[in-house]
Amino acid sequence: MIRIIDYGMGNLRSVQKALERLGFHAALTQNPHEILEADRLILPGVGAFGAAMVNLERLGLVEAIREFVRSGRPLLGICLGMQLLLSESQEQGLFRGLDIIPGRVVKFFKPEDLREATSGLKVPHMGWNTLARTGDCPLLKGVPDQASVYFVHSYYPDPPREFVAATTDYGIDFCSVIWKDNIYATQFHPEKSGTVGLRMLENFAAIE
Repeated sequence: MIRIIDYGMGNLRSVQKALERLGFHAALTQNPHEILEADRLILPGVGAFGAAMVNLERLGLVEAIREFVRSGRPLLGICLGMQLLLSESQEQGLFRGLDIIPGRVVKFFKPEDLREATSGLKVPHMGWNTLARTGDCPLLKGVPDQASVYFVHSYYPDPPREFVAATTDYGIDFCSVIWKDNIYATQFHPEKSGTVGLRMLENFAAIE
């Protein structure tokens, strides 16, 4: 059973419908016990980091997510769900995250990033952009280098380099896919990324 965490933020049904289109049964949940019983877990999300953490804590889901990760079963974070996996975020202040992946979520563009390459680029980063693969992440099996995927975000994750499975160029090269053991995460929306995104969801559902 694939469980999709419903913490009141994000287009959850689009992720669920994409998985169902692929032939996989996926159910929404706000129940910590259902999270711990899942075979695979998806943490999606759209919105503000701080509010998302408040909702996860209010629903009693934080420790359930951490315990699920410790079990070794696959977890996929999508967009805000990816960012929540990190230690902290600078969005509208400084907020602690789930601290499953070390690193910080930072804004487009930091002062040191402001140069000719970023001139004229709009924030949020919205629309199609390409992935530059940096390894053999199982989530990207069969996905060609420079494949196009769909983004909507103003902040991006900055984890240690060894956990970066793909980057994307938006004036700077930022981390767009994370892979650490049983943890996978995408800054883009695979459920909105056509056949490329569906392949990633299919890959995730097949990970042992």
